Amino acid sequence: MAQRTLTDKVAVIAGGEKNLGGLLSRMFAQSGARVVVHYHGDEAAANETVQAVQQAGSEATAVQGDLTEVANVRRLFDVAVDTFGGVDVAVNTTGMVLRKPILETTEEEYDQMFGINAKAGYFFIQEAGRRLNDGGKIVSLGTSLQNAFTDGYSTYAGAKSPLEHFTRAAAKEFADRQISVNVVAPGPMDTPFFYPQENDQRVQFHQSQALGNQLTQIDDIAPVIEHLVTDGWWFTGQTLFPNGGYTTR
Repeated sequence: MAQRTLTDKVAVIAGGEKNLGGLLSRMFAQSGARVVVHYHGDEAAANETVQAVQQAGSEATAVQGDLTEVANVRRLFDVAVDTFGGVDVAVNTTGMVLRKPILETTEEEYDQMFGINAKAGYFFIQEAGRRLNDGGKIVSLGTSLQNAFTDGYSTYAGAKSPLEHFTRAAAKEFADRQISVNVVAPGPMDTPFFYPQENDQRVQFHQSQALGNQLTQIDDIAPVIEHLVTDGWWFTGQTLFPNGGYTTR
């Protein structure tokens, strides 16, 4: 059976400077990929990740941009092609969480949540489909909350849910070029992204719903994504829920 690896591949990682994206940038580099590290605001973290990629013996460049602006999505892939000659893998780990009752959510908050979680996700898939080499891989980060019957996350889970539909359509449309498109939807992750939305009691509840009474760890999710962009190439159009049993469907 043919080995599908990241050796000599080029990966664009949106939100690739820290947390799950930062871990993926490092892992992909260790597996032989050159990495385009996208970041929005944390330039120091992006530079640190680029240095880590270089120390792993690979190449990297950092690109700043607000991906709710479509021109910035296109520029991100322009830099990848101009710098490394092409793109093979595109992973979008960006997102924004808001936990707020529907009756208190403002129009501005709604627009912001759908801009970051849905619009940016859509145009990332679009541009990846235009720019990836044949046989490329696209992965978007969703959330297991889209399967949960819970309160407070109407705009977050609601804005992440369209990624499933975008992904299914793209998987069919890009299939003739053997480009796979998937969503990975973890449970609540043990990162700074999660805690500002919850109190101690709710954190304990989220922990209690998964194996070992714990939140999802980025170390458990990164290998799933790496598998999808290598030997897991036969997955396409799917939403995977690596969440320790937090929820299912």
